[in-house]
Amino acid sequence: MPVIPMTSTPCGPLTGVAEVPGDKSISHRSLILGAMAVGETRITGLLEGDDVLDTARAMRAFGAEVTNHGGGSWSVHGVGVGGFGEPDQVIDCGNSGTGVRLIMGAMATSPITATFTGDASLNGRPMARITDPLALFGTQSVGRDGGRLPMTIVGAPDPVPVCYSVPVPSAQVKSAVLLAGLNAPGQTVVIEREATRDHTERMLVGFGAEVTVEQTDQGRVITLTGQPELKPQTIAVPRDPSSAAFPVCAALIVPGSDVLVPGIGLNPTRAGLFTTLREMGADLTYENERTEGGEPVADLRARFSPDMKGINVPPERAASMIDEYPVLSVVAAHATGITMMTGVRELRVKESDRIAAMADGLRACGISVEDGEDWWSVTGMGPKSVPGGATCVSHLDHRIAMSFMVLGMGAQNPVSVDDGSPIATSFPIFEPLMGGLGANLSRTSG
Repeated sequence: MPVIPMTSTPCGPLTGVAEVPGDKSISHRSLILGAMAVGETRITGLLEGDDVLDTARAMRAFGAEVTNHGGGSWSVHGVGVGGFGEPDQVIDCGNSGTGVRLIMGAMATSPITATFTGDASLNGRPMARITDPLALFGTQSVGRDGGRLPMTIVGAPDPVPVCYSVPVPSAQVKSAVLLAGLNAPGQTVVIEREATRDHTERMLVGFGAEVTVEQTDQGRVITLTGQPELKPQTIAVPRDPSSAAFPVCAALIVPGSDVLVPGIGLNPTRAGLFTTLREMGADLTYENERTEGGEPVADLRARFSPDMKGINVPPERAASMIDEYPVLSVVAAHATGITMMTGVRELRVKESDRIAAMADGLRACGISVEDGEDWWSVTGMGPKSVPGGATCVSHLDHRIAMSFMVLGMGAQNPVSVDDGSPIATSFPIFEPLMGGLGANLSRTSG
């Protein structure tokens, strides 16, 4: 992928309607569960970013018939639970930690072998958190030192059901174990001490699996009955709250802004950022609240909010907004007072070390940041008081790149990133969408 240096120049009011793409988490799961069903699943609103397209190619490699009908409309002819065939080639998941980890789980209990790789960022991320619980089913894995890609997974020929307590909050780990449990006999149980995004559980039920969820003293206990026949579904993918975060946060920090972001999924396991922004004093309202495809949805209206204050973000909220802390830190820089973010160790092992990446860039732009292993704090400077003026390093991380582009919109001087190319993995229309609202984004020579 060619390097694309980008610059965000301070802009006037952001106004208009921001039609953000479909939800990435739901798009991945729609393709994977569609491939594990019997018959044709039809999907509208699929996110056509690089991450999801890599998952579509992977499902074809395992034997499903995946067709792009144009305009976000796709169909998947599935092969049934346990029906995956052995791929002829290495499965390249690009930049997608969600894609590779969920696909590993989905194939782990079939008697096939597959090798996975990705880009430099993905190949540096830890996979033992997935392969350790998959080994309990009887799966074998061989990878590089530290449990990193490229990695070969040898599926369990005679899988056994497992009971697994997730050691750190991770929807990817939980989902990988549940997908592996589909082709194991009996009941597979996952216990999570803190609730994480629950799209997998919701969609499994939609596809006809028997799933129960209960709160106990141990935490949230999810029980899946294995070896169901999954029934094909018609899925309308809601718009991605993680993508909505960028136009919403930009509107909050640019004077005079008023932006409507329609049709955003507000699953309570995903909406922590919007709750946090409102607690800070953001002028952020929910309009036309409704339910679509079993998921709560609303139109978000964000207006310039000059009176936002720093707050302590509770650690138990981290799982519901783990991908949004980078752009939250940008808003925090434009608020007054200190915003403290704790219980965020997971940020250290995302596409990049997101705490270090944001802290370095924010400091270079004149903002005071302190950080520790599982916490960080940003001292706000108030609206239109952030100096900016730096070139920040994106570390092949789409959310880091977009967060610094938002920072530049509200800063006193332009903010650049060394490489904006990873933005295409999750938000391929970011530049034209933000430009249409009034942002000044440009691709610059390196």
